[in-house]
Amino acid sequence: MTTFRDRGLADALADARDLPDGEARCAELERIAARADATGDPRTGLAARFALVEAYLHLGERWRTVEPVRRCLAIVDRQPGLLDGPDVAERLCRHQRQAVEALFGTPRVALDQARSLLDDLADRLGPDAGPVAELRCRLADHLGDEPTARREYDRWSAGDGSDPVAGCAGCAPARRAELLAGWGEPAAALAALEPALDGEPGCTDQPERALAVGLLPWLRTGEATRAARAHVRAYRRHRRERAAFPQLAAHLRFCALGGHLAHGLDVLAEQLPRLDHPADDLSAMEFAAAGALLCGLAAEAGLGGRRIHRPGHGPRPAAEVDVATLGGQLQALATTLAGSFDARNGTGHQSGRIASWLAERPLAAPAPLPDEDDVASDDDPAEPGPPGEEEVAPLSLRLLTTALDARGDAYTLEPDGTVVGRWGEAVVQFRRLGDQGEVLHARAVALRRLPAARRAEAYAFCNAWNHDRLLPAAYVHDPGDGTLLLAADVTTDLAYGVAPAQLVVLVTSAVSTGAAFAEAVAALP
Repeated sequence: MTTFRDRGLADALADARDLPDGEARCAELERIAARADATGDPRTGLAARFALVEAYLHLGERWRTVEPVRRCLAIVDRQPGLLDGPDVAERLCRHQRQAVEALFGTPRVALDQARSLLDDLADRLGPDAGPVAELRCRLADHLGDEPTARREYDRWSAGDGSDPVAGCAGCAPARRAELLAGWGEPAAALAALEPALDGEPGCTDQPERALAVGLLPWLRTGEATRAARAHVRAYRRHRRERAAFPQLAAHLRFCALGGHLAHGLDVLAEQLPRLDHPADDLSAMEFAAAGALLCGLAAEAGLGGRRIHRPGHGPRPAAEVDVATLGGQLQALATTLAGSFDARNGTGHQSGRIASWLAERPLAAPAPLPDEDDVASDDDPAEPGPPGEEEVAPLSLRLLTTALDARGDAYTLEPDGTVVGRWGEAVVQFRRLGDQGEVLHARAVALRRLPAARRAEAYAFCNAWNHDRLLPAAYVHDPGDGTLLLAADVTTDLAYGVAPAQLVVLVTSAVSTGAAFAEAVAALP
């Protein structure tokens, strides 16, 4: 049997990219990178670490990117010629920014490491670059240095928001508003949110993320009805999306401070299992603190005896926990995590921030929560709402993303309007083609790639698939990098329009058949 260790590093790297997401893939990429270092092959070492960073990001473990990013920087400093194109340099800077951002999410990243990476990024991009100013602003805020954070905020706001290294431009208003709200400026926070709420969303997280950020500022400025509508609309999406866990603390705080205690306990009971698998330590800390605040206010209101099911996790057995007891458990978790951040940071800021959350009192009398069906797709009641489930309308990007939202799917929106998501072993891309954007085109790409030497086998597989199945139409693509990409397409002409319910069926069909195709590719020997 031939093992990766017996082959050339380039072949080993191609094979490692074929492996499913998980620790085995990460371990093999680490081995290839180390072997490339030992044999003097910096180009393969750089490529392996790029793949390793992306594997860690796929796993939701951003903190693990710090070391491979640091090694990549050392490689290109020794051999700048490896940055043989603007895309490579830009990609490295993006990963460098992501590694710095990992510090905000977990205390497992050393403060000196993040500062060193940030200083290096400033050398590469320039000290006045927007991404550098943003990271310095957020770092100072994380440490409790508000004067420095405000100075950097001004530089960040004055910069070019279109810098590709700066992260999602569509989410920048929400990131700014979170800072302003934390500094006690709710009106300024709402003003900062206006581009995300009033303009064409440039990110599929919007406007729901912006609505969640605005919940407390609207309560603090006397707009409880607006906050209630925003909560219902945003939570309709955030309740199901794995990537939306960091937004749940805002929903819980709204329920606690907006007087919706019973509803808030329903939300807490529904979302509590996700606390055992959080996106990062920061979101776990904030969720726990918001939940503890809600439980404390509910107990004061006479709801402390209500029992909530908390699933077992690790050594903790499943139990029916009363609200008062659950509040104590969540408070202990929040304060412990805050203490871990502060021990790393050498400050008491995070503990003080959580203590201030726990001490908050209701801000307004509860405004009625509208039914989900009564909440329009935007907050202006003068604007027409979406078509009814059976009402035919022209295919649009908004209809397409609404269909994915109805399924509870996570996805991203590319600048050209392509909607991209991952389902199992497949990446599925949805595009609108045709002169009027009337053709729905779905392309499923298998994550697993085959070596170019298996070309005949790949063609035979696709031919067999097309013979046995109606959808999707499979084919082989050679990107010219020594691997073969296996993909499949479904195209539907919707020139006469499509009803929302029908579009959900079409999207579901494309996702399920595309995922089945990719699973069959993954099962190849």
